[in-house]
Amino acid sequence: MTTEPMTVQLPPAASLTPERLRAWSWHRQGLDGSLAGCTAEQVFARAGWARSVGGANPYLTLFARAGIRRAQVDADVLDHRILELPTARGCTYVLGRDDFAWALRLGRDPAEATFKVVGRLGVDRGEMTLLEEQILHTLTEAGVPLDPRQLKDELGDSVRSLGEEGKKKGAATTLPTALGILQADGRIRRVPATGRLDQQRYAYEPWNLAPSDLSDEEVRTELIRRYLGWTGGATFKQSQWFTGFTVAQSKVALGAVGAVEVPTAAAGADPLWMLPDDVELLAAFQEPAEEQIQLLAGTDSLVLLRRNAAELLAEQDRDKQALGRLALQADLPDHPILDRGRIIGLWQYDPGQERIAAWVFGETTPAVARRIAEVEAWIKEDLGDFRAFSLDSPASRQKRIDALRASTTATAER
Repeated sequence: MTTEPMTVQLPPAASLTPERLRAWSWHRQGLDGSLAGCTAEQVFARAGWARSVGGANPYLTLFARAGIRRAQVDADVLDHRILELPTARGCTYVLGRDDFAWALRLGRDPAEATFKVVGRLGVDRGEMTLLEEQILHTLTEAGVPLDPRQLKDELGDSVRSLGEEGKKKGAATTLPTALGILQADGRIRRVPATGRLDQQRYAYEPWNLAPSDLSDEEVRTELIRRYLGWTGGATFKQSQWFTGFTVAQSKVALGAVGAVEVPTAAAGADPLWMLPDDVELLAAFQEPAEEQIQLLAGTDSLVLLRRNAAELLAEQDRDKQALGRLALQADLPDHPILDRGRIIGLWQYDPGQERIAAWVFGETTPAVARRIAEVEAWIKEDLGDFRAFSLDSPASRQKRIDALRASTTATAER
């Protein structure tokens, strides 16, 4: 891999212990209070875009880091200061307006890939282009956002059913593909039908976003720059998972930002790729001595950007019988309770009892109890429930709630 000549002094690998790297990532994510008072746009620029999937993660992302309440978040969405857009790997994230144009470019190829699917079902480019134009005309004439069902009713036979074969391939009609292409081009945008990001009902309205003047290679370079800044460093494989870049594209992008390969103390672990300035900052970084407790979503950027939940567990916590296979999983079954980057417990919200069901692996300190109470009150006042994703429901998470309570009881009896 070609990089700029290294001019930074690497910290000794032995000093980059899991504990130190957890605290470093915590700091880079702004979970140490350093983002207090910032706007939503500033939080997303520093900590990374918030994965949405119809869940409450974007709200907790902003509340945990900057104390921003739901009313302000919803107002920011309404004013288009932040929006939920399809970007890296075609996945939807909530991001700030400075990133809209170039981030959409990352979602273009996934959108075009869906056209290839319907293309194999007999839909040609001319038919799709005509449908796109009809959608734009319909939305413009309506003057208000329309949801997919309303659009389908208005468009009538212009939306073609693709039959059973289409259903098998996840393309029952031509409408979703056309909507995806229009979104990726910035010609329409998806807006929450209820104004809330945690309820996956959407409508569409026209948009004339000016396209980014960055080339595809420059867009990939910008994403790698942002990603390494958000994480404070990641392995090559972790960067590939988030970006969806090929090996060749990743190498070019890492070289373009002058990324530095940094070995760590973990035996057999892949080295981290870091921005040069961050290498120097990490060498001088002081781990906080006092507790810093946060309750986060399982899809929070701290966890999702690298999908390294196991690395956030202390060695002594990995063999807890009640954890089951958690220590081997990339993704968490519950939401994490953390202290300076280390997972110290798990939680779910029980709307029936309006309580957080929490299992703390060790002692529940006053700081832990206080933060649980603060997040519990925030959920009741701002959200009413805390859904992980669009299909999450109190009934679907009841087994996990019961398991957390059982683990709490078992811990107390020991």
